[in-house]
Amino acid sequence: MHPPLAASVWVGHEHNMERYRSKIDTLKDALVGMEHRPPSSDFDLNKDYLTPKNMKFRNAAVLIPITLGPSGLEVIFTKRSQSMRNHPGQISFPGGKQDPTDTSFIHTALREAEEEIGLRQSDVSVIGALPKHKTVTSFLVHPVVGLVPPSFVPRVLTNEVSEVFTAPLSHLINPGNYLIEGRFWQGHKRHYFTIPYGPYYIWGATARMLRMLTEIMEKSHAP
Repeated sequence: MHPPLAASVWVGHEHNMERYRSKIDTLKDALVGMEHRPPSSDFDLNKDYLTPKNMKFRNAAVLIPITLGPSGLEVIFTKRSQSMRNHPGQISFPGGKQDPTDTSFIHTALREAEEEIGLRQSDVSVIGALPKHKTVTSFLVHPVVGLVPPSFVPRVLTNEVSEVFTAPLSHLINPGNYLIEGRFWQGHKRHYFTIPYGPYYIWGATARMLRMLTEIMEKSHAP
């Protein structure tokens, strides 16, 4: 049996959330111990690329916020500002670099989400984490999965973010919705996952982490 979900997350929505209780429980079960698995990488589809041995990764964390919306369980995304140095204009999760004052990677993810989209840390019920992810920009990202109140209304609170939107979780964990595309980078063609949704082109590290979530959910349903 799972412990009760955080009261502040579900108050006033208990009846609706009971419809998704089994899906949430399945997700929580599937995530157990996943943070200890070997990390995924931006270059998982490019086995000929060798990460430099002296490459130093900076710690970062993101929150994969799951809420209840018109399509059922939905994931909240941000679109990065075109003025950003790293990954301008790309679709991402709320998150960022770990600060020296952060007490954990969960703290980093929740703090960044509050700073970027106004999501109070106390309103998030953390249910697990994905394996870490190494990016081409030398970040070691810790993806934290959390449940968010259906009543939450995102607000863009930083010039790092230009837009906030949601996508159905059912779309994101359907392996048939993923494509493998490629482009030339540093003189070589590099391949990566994409998962388009409406006008949004989700690719790169965000798509790779979502693909990892999809693979974890697939295995949880395997006989």
